[in-house]
Amino acid sequence: MVHTALTPVFVGLRTGLHVLFFALTVLVIARAVLDPTDASVLVIVLALILGVTYAMGAFFPSATRTRGLLPLVWMALLTAEWIVLLWLIADAAYLVFPLFFLFLHLLGRWWGSAAILVSTILAICALGIHSGWSVGGVVGPLVGAGVALLIGLGYQALAREAQQREALVRELLATQGQLAATEHESGVLAERARLAREIHDTLAQGLSSIQMLLHAAERADPGRPGVEHIRLARETAAANLAEARRFIRELTPPQLDDQTLGGALRRLARTQWSTQGLDVQVRVSDTVALPMHLQTALLRITQGAIANVIQHAEATTATVTIAVENDQLHFTVMDDGTGFDLQVPARGSAEKSDSFGLQATAERVQQLGGKLTIDTAPGRGTTLTVELSLTEFV
Repeated sequence: MVHTALTPVFVGLRTGLHVLFFALTVLVIARAVLDPTDASVLVIVLALILGVTYAMGAFFPSATRTRGLLPLVWMALLTAEWIVLLWLIADAAYLVFPLFFLFLHLLGRWWGSAAILVSTILAICALGIHSGWSVGGVVGPLVGAGVALLIGLGYQALAREAQQREALVRELLATQGQLAATEHESGVLAERARLAREIHDTLAQGLSSIQMLLHAAERADPGRPGVEHIRLARETAAANLAEARRFIRELTPPQLDDQTLGGALRRLARTQWSTQGLDVQVRVSDTVALPMHLQTALLRITQGAIANVIQHAEATTATVTIAVENDQLHFTVMDDGTGFDLQVPARGSAEKSDSFGLQATAERVQQLGGKLTIDTAPGRGTTLTVELSLTEFV
């Protein structure tokens, strides 16, 4: 059994039923001993056999908690032994109460209810034949059957709710882990982009300036004493500048090696996305100068959006557009897929993945101080729009 907050309740109910069954079996044996008849020995032996048969299911719960031939055979044998015992002694009628729960558990709501009704009639008839007909002999088993039916159905509803809660907890834990991994990845990428910008704006620019100044000094007087030292210093600065630029390339995402977001997206459209059956049109002006960390964020958002389109939208084409107007960046990913209903909570695994991807995208946009809009409906595709103010990145 998977441990949940309701596990002690289930264990308590099952233990109580086991104790009740064996207590009633002991009661039957005690009545046979204290009020002996010609069938007392047979009653005692049969009661012991009934207890052993029941114990087989109690000590091997995996065999009695699954639908199949083995638990049905076990239940049929137990029921047959109870019917024979009921024919011999009227006190065996009390054993029908724990059997009610067994019928309901193994046969389900409808067949279990039918079995409860039949066993109740048998118990009433047995009491009437052995002890004479009375109102108590009829009403008692009927009330017991009704109570057992209500408790059994409530137990099943509680068990289903516990399973749903356990599944929800597992889903929340998995989502939490995915979110933590995504946040860690975003933090690593942001830090790498920051380091790349710092190296570019400080070390690389300084080395470039030193190289140009030394080159100018070398050309101004090629024959002056010590010019070879100036030349060596210029070559050293050039070598260090090349090394700094290599560091910058390694710190930026591989897809942005060409230093343009448009080029990276077109390369992905020609290679990775086209091989997966999606025609992606990229409308990005390479003249748009964006900070490296912003390019990285837009690249990640595009990759996530296109991944969702490929996996869930059943689309054939998609269009990625990035435009800048009056220091406002407009970014859209539009597809001709099946779309979805934003108002309906996700139930399937695909929708869950889609929902998590949108959540990660929303968090990225929020970190950039932008606005995310999703325009979609079943049957008419999806348009994801991101609006950012570039004044914050100057």
